[in-house]
Amino acid sequence: MARIEPVPGEPAAIADLGDERALVLADYHAGIEAALRDERGVSIESQAADRRERVLDLLAQTGVDRLLVLGDIAHSFGGPHGAERGEIEVLVERVTERVPLTLTKGNHDGGIEAILDDRPGVTVVGAEGVRIEDVGVAHGHAWPAADVMAAPTVCIAHEHPQVRLTDRVGGRRIEPVWLRGRLDPAVFEERYPTVRADGSLVVMPAFNNLVGGTWINEADDFLSPFLPEGLAEGEAYLLDGTRLGNYRDV
Repeated sequence: MARIEPVPGEPAAIADLGDERALVLADYHAGIEAALRDERGVSIESQAADRRERVLDLLAQTGVDRLLVLGDIAHSFGGPHGAERGEIEVLVERVTERVPLTLTKGNHDGGIEAILDDRPGVTVVGAEGVRIEDVGVAHGHAWPAADVMAAPTVCIAHEHPQVRLTDRVGGRRIEPVWLRGRLDPAVFEERYPTVRADGSLVVMPAFNNLVGGTWINEADDFLSPFLPEGLAEGEAYLLDGTRLGNYRDV
């Protein structure tokens, strides 16, 4: 199998990590409903139970050995509290009853160690990410470690890639997508003088469908510090696997 294989119809993937297989997802953003209410005046009933059950169902369906979350399991920048903290605690408890959990910290995960560090079966990795066999993973809001970028396959999140599609009569819709391509080694030579970053790059869609994202077929600026310049070739794929071609031409 490919090192990172999307789960059809889901914003999640299976990673081949040598001795084990992992379910990979990102941008869970627990408790986002409270933030939408407090910051934007948008009232949405909590989807915490639905999010959790989606993860547990995917673990059961795929039969993996580990859950790998590429950052932003939390939403509040100041550290999870209240209902958000409760959502994370219940999620982690239910997941680790089945498989170990590895979290690479995202920009929303400040203070996450306070509730996860002492939990059995949980590993928290910093923003630099981690390389496991031939796969390097990080959230993507900061420059990853050199060995992560030197991996044959690099997988990040943070961008929440989406495309805005327009039909023949002017109707528009926004769809989450996978962004896949190859790293441009010239962009990374100065930052990583001892390694060559020229592997394939996978940018994951957000697991939480309330977070919005970057319209990659229209945006000039991306969120990641090395995108889009670091992507030599990039193609977009819908969650059902439909290939849209070069993301700039969609």
